[in-house]
Amino acid sequence: MPEQTRIHATRQDGVLLLGLNHPPLNTLDHALRQQLHDALHAAALDASVQAIVLHGAGGNFSAGADIREFDQPRQPPWAGDVALLISASAKPVVAALQGVALGGGLELALAAHARVGTADARLGLPEVKLGLVPGGGGTQRLPRLIGAAAALPLMLEGRNVDGNAALALGLLDEVCDGPVLLDAAVRKARALREGALARPDRIDDAARQAGLAAVAAQRQRLAAKPHALPAQRLLLDCVAAALEQPLEAGLRFEREAFLQCVASPEHRGLAHAFFAERLAGKSPAGAARPRPVQKVGVVGGGTMGAGIAVAMLDAGLDVVLIERDAASLQAGQDRIGGVYQRQLDAGRIDAAARARRLARLSAATDYAALAEADLVVEAVFEEMEVKARVYAELDRVCRPGAILATNTSYLDIDQLARRISRPQDVIGLHFFSPANVMKLLEIVVPGQVADDVVATGFALARRLGKVPVRAGVCDGFIGNRILYVYREAANFMMEDGASPYQIDQALERFGYAMGPFRTADLTGGDIGWATRKRKAATRPPEARYVRVADRLCERGWFGQKTGRGYYRYPERGQRGQHDPEVLALIDDERAARGIAARPFSDEEIVRRYMAAFVNEAAKVLEDGIALRPADIDAALVNGYGFPRWRGGPMKYADDAGLPAILADLESYAKEDPGFWAPSELLRRLAREGSTFGKLNRQP
Repeated sequence: MPEQTRIHATRQDGVLLLGLNHPPLNTLDHALRQQLHDALHAAALDASVQAIVLHGAGGNFSAGADIREFDQPRQPPWAGDVALLISASAKPVVAALQGVALGGGLELALAAHARVGTADARLGLPEVKLGLVPGGGGTQRLPRLIGAAAALPLMLEGRNVDGNAALALGLLDEVCDGPVLLDAAVRKARALREGALARPDRIDDAARQAGLAAVAAQRQRLAAKPHALPAQRLLLDCVAAALEQPLEAGLRFEREAFLQCVASPEHRGLAHAFFAERLAGKSPAGAARPRPVQKVGVVGGGTMGAGIAVAMLDAGLDVVLIERDAASLQAGQDRIGGVYQRQLDAGRIDAAARARRLARLSAATDYAALAEADLVVEAVFEEMEVKARVYAELDRVCRPGAILATNTSYLDIDQLARRISRPQDVIGLHFFSPANVMKLLEIVVPGQVADDVVATGFALARRLGKVPVRAGVCDGFIGNRILYVYREAANFMMEDGASPYQIDQALERFGYAMGPFRTADLTGGDIGWATRKRKAATRPPEARYVRVADRLCERGWFGQKTGRGYYRYPERGQRGQHDPEVLALIDDERAARGIAARPFSDEEIVRRYMAAFVNEAAKVLEDGIALRPADIDAALVNGYGFPRWRGGPMKYADDAGLPAILADLESYAKEDPGFWAPSELLRRLAREGSTFGKLNRQP
C-alpha cells in the first residue's frame, strides 16, 4: 500500500506552501517528518522557490510528536533534524499558525524566520506534562526569541498561550484572521526575501545575565517543592545551556536531556495517565448518538450546584438554577457570581466574558422553569428521600426525552430511577468539588438507562473539558468506594500507633499534595460523618470501627471551616498546625480499645495504604463497577489526588509487583481477615504472572 501523502505542496509566484496533512492534529509521525524533510531539501535545490510557508491542513498547525512512538525505536529524521533544516535555510521560511501549535509543532515554527498566527491559535511546549523536556530545539530557541524569563514559565508549567498573548511575548510577528492567514504568511515570506534573514543564535551579555538570574530563581522554587519532576530540573539545565553555549552545543545538550527523560519512570507514569484518560473517555454506548444539549437545569444552588452551573456556563450552555425558596435562590446566584468575580479579580477572564456567561443564567423557585431543559442535574442534599422528591417533580415537568442526572456521591441510582416513569432517561453525573475546576466526571450507568443517554454523558464531559469515567452502581461508585477503604487503612494505622501527622507526611512524600487527614479537614469532617451514620445500620458488627473522626465531629471540629479538625487553623488560609488535644483524644481511644501503640515506619505506612487501595480497586474490577484498570487510574488521578507522575494506583501496583502486594495483604490478613482478605482477581493475576496493564488491552 502506498504511503499516505503527509505534505501537500502548492505554489504562489515563487513561494512554496507546504501543508502538514496528518488529520486531525497533524502529529509529527515518522512519515510526516520524512516527507517534510525531503520537501525542504528539494526546495533548497529548486531555483524557482524563493521562499517557503509552512502551514497545517484541517484547521491545526501541529500538536507535536506522536506519543505512541515514544516506546518504540525512533526513526530519523527527528523533529529537531527538520527544525535544523528550516533554521539553516537560505530561503526565508514563515510558519502560519492556527488551531494548535504545540510541542514539536511549535518547535518547527520556532526554527522558522518568522511566524504569523490567528488570535485563537494555541501555542505552547507542554512536554513537561509527560515528564519530558522539549526535544526539537524548544529549550534553545524559545529563550533566544522571547528571553529566558518569559520562556521558563511556559515550559516549566506546560502552559499554552493564544495568538494575542504570543504576539505580546514576541513569539508571533503578526496576528491576523483565519481566512487571510496564508495570504499574510506569503506576504511576510516575500518581504523577508528582500533582506538578510534574522538568525537569533547569539545572546548578548545583558540578556544572558537576566536569563541566568531567572534560571536561578526557578531552581530555588523547585528546590522547595517535594516532588519536582526530573524533567523540570533538566529543563532548567537546558535553558542555562542556551544562555551559555552556542546553539549547536545547546541542541546536543537538549537531545541528551530528552533521551534521559524518555527513560525515566516519571515519563512512563505520566504517559500511562495520558493514555488511561483517552481509554476511559471512550463511551461504552457503542454507536449510539448523543442527544442534543443546550439548555441545562441545575437543582440546588449550594457549593456543588453552583460549581456545576459555572462549568455549564463556561462551556457555552444555558443554565436554569432551581432552589426551594427565594433566599436560597439568591444565595446560589451569589455563589455563581462570586466565582466569576474571583476569576475577574485574578485576571483569568475579563468583564465582557463574565457578563456573557451570567447572561445565560436564569433562576427560579418553580420547577416549571425546567419544562424545556434538555438535561437537568440534581445537586441537592445527599439523602434518598430528598432526591426522590426532586425526581418526582422533574418527572412531572420535564419534556419527554430530557435527561435527568443526579450528582449523588453514594446513593443507589437504580432505586432512584425506578421511582419515576422514565428510568431510561436517568443517569449519574458525579462531579467533584469545585465542579468548575476538578477534571473528573464519573458517569454512573444504572441498569435501565438508554445508550444514547450514556453517549450524551460522555459528549457533555468532553464539552465541559472533563475526564469522563464510566462507573457502575454501588455504594460510592469507583472513587468513593475505594476511598472509603484506603481511608480505613489510614484510620487503623492511626489507632494502632501512627499519628495522623506522620501518616500525612509519609503519603505527601509518596507524592500526594495532601495526606488523608489534611484532606479530610479541607473537605469537611461533617460530610464523612453523615456518610458513616447513614451506613451504620448495615456495618457488620464484627468490622473494626475507629471512632476518632466521630469524636472530633461531636466536638464540632469539622476541619478548616471550623478552625479545628485533625489540625488547628488559627487563621484562615494557614496550612494547619499539629494539635496535642487530638493526639490525646487518640490516646484515649486506644486505651478504651486496649490497644498498645506501636511504631510505624513511613515505608510501612505507604505499603499498608497502597495494599488496601489496590485490593479494593481489584474488587471494583471484579464487580464490574469499573470496566478496566485504566478507568480506575484515570478516576483516582483526576478526582482523588493520586500522584499523576505515578500513573495511577493500578500502574503503581504493576510497578511494585502484584506478588509483592499480595504477600503484604496475606500478612496483614493475619491480624484482620475481614478487611485485608485479598481479592480473587489479584490472586489470579499474581499467580499467572500477569498485570493490570494487560487487562487494559483486552477487548
